[in-house]
Amino acid sequence: MPEMRRRTTALSVAVLALLGAAAPAAATAAPSVLNAPLAAAGGSAVRPALVDPHGHVLNSTSSNWAGYAATGSKFTSVSASWTQPAVSCSSSTTYSSFWVGLDGDGSNSVEQTGSEADCSGGRAVYSSWYEMYPAYPVNYSNTVKPGDHFTASVTSKGGGSFSLVLSDTTEGWSHTTTGSYSGAALASAEVIAEAPSSSSGVLPLANFGTASFTGATANGQAIGNYSPDQINMASGSTTKASTSSLSSGENFSVTWKHS
Repeated sequence: MPEMRRRTTALSVAVLALLGAAAPAAATAAPSVLNAPLAAAGGSAVRPALVDPHGHVLNSTSSNWAGYAATGSKFTSVSASWTQPAVSCSSSTTYSSFWVGLDGDGSNSVEQTGSEADCSGGRAVYSSWYEMYPAYPVNYSNTVKPGDHFTASVTSKGGGSFSLVLSDTTEGWSHTTTGSYSGAALASAEVIAEAPSSSSGVLPLANFGTASFTGATANGQAIGNYSPDQINMASGSTTKASTSSLSSGENFSVTWKHS
């Protein structure tokens, strides 16, 4: 696993804006966070519970991921849609993100784009981003609200070049970003709800209720065609988020259970 890279989350800046305060250099109270491979620094690796005759992991747990990950082929595209969840906030600072990506399951890079739903001091903060891990993520400045409908895709263009597309069809904005990573393995495709990480490990998971994903595809086919791994998020014996079975091979939900 490479050294954990960090970014200043949109959370600290957005909360200051909500409070009407300027953002002085020393005012970033929230930890720097990022969305990381399946086995995040300080977290546990995936633990296989069921394997099919072809060696595909079918059911596993992770300390930071919940959702579906397809492996066993070369993956050049992934796409899905989801509805931005509304987080239920207490006084704790918590985090959650929702994204599509290539790599990250068994490899140390992830090419990904998605949205975020965080809590700080009882306030909900929503944002969007793309990330070419282990490079620093980049936040988009557009408005994100609970209930917004997102569509996203990541496509390999060859030669280490990627097209990352994120659209909020409710707010009416879209970004197409070109990223590059020459070492990309193209070994997995995933649609994930995540507990983001900092340099100290996996952060507390925000109570996002249920995140519903539709139209999940890999290489232009329903992700279910690849016998993907159904991943639940857990810390020890505590389930943090559970993943439903696939419907029509491409629709599922992830439900929050515990921070």
